[in-house]
Amino acid sequence: MRNSIASKWVKRYPSTRGPRLRLLCLPHAGGSAAFFHGWPPAFSDDIEVLVARYPGRHDRLNDPLMTSMDDFADALTTEILPFTDVPLAVFGHSMGASLAYEVALRLYREHNVALSALMVSGRTPPHLADRTFPDPDDVAAVLDEVRRLGGTDTALLEDPDLADLILPAILADFKVVAGYTPRASVALPFPVVAYVGDSDPDVDTATMSGWADASSTSFELQVFPGDHFYLVGQQTELTRNIGSRLRQSGLPGGRTPLS
Repeated sequence: MRNSIASKWVKRYPSTRGPRLRLLCLPHAGGSAAFFHGWPPAFSDDIEVLVARYPGRHDRLNDPLMTSMDDFADALTTEILPFTDVPLAVFGHSMGASLAYEVALRLYREHNVALSALMVSGRTPPHLADRTFPDPDDVAAVLDEVRRLGGTDTALLEDPDLADLILPAILADFKVVAGYTPRASVALPFPVVAYVGDSDPDVDTATMSGWADASSTSFELQVFPGDHFYLVGQQTELTRNIGSRLRQSGLPGGRTPLS
């Protein structure tokens, strides 16, 4: 049965009845599946929430780290493919937005799977260079950036034992971002929705508008109060917005015929 699908890459929050649609959430650099733990109850009981489990953290602490966006996207695409028996939407924040786009591209080009929607948050689009991330080999600069943005519980970094556990994954993620060089955006045949905080120090609304190039059907920009991690303070409003989109009738998605 499809309901028995399991993957170490994916944490599932099963719907109370057979899912009409699945929502895959992809965390930021240095983040983990725990970042989205409060999201599943916000959605209707026919939506199954999936959250990516990145290597090198929590129950995957000893798994090999990844430092390449292409390798990351290739592996996650393979793992998520069995979950595409029903329509799939993807939401990614920061590094997770770039990863979401690359997974969406692979699902469509290699497996003829069109998403119901690609939702990207707080991240430059593929065709623009991101000059905000520090040199990933400069540990002090990386830690300063993590503290500045505030997405990872910085208190953990002040404990030497905990820092030793989480720092390798943070550094690996920053290498993923640093190595993700600009490329032409591919206009994919499904809606793209971009989200951003109105006081994000690194990504403004004009930059986020560039994600329009990633869709050949429709694009919408949604701005919330807050900084790069507006998601924390605006969780209720953000999940309500996403849930409303997922409830829309006639939502596209699923496997497309081979041409």
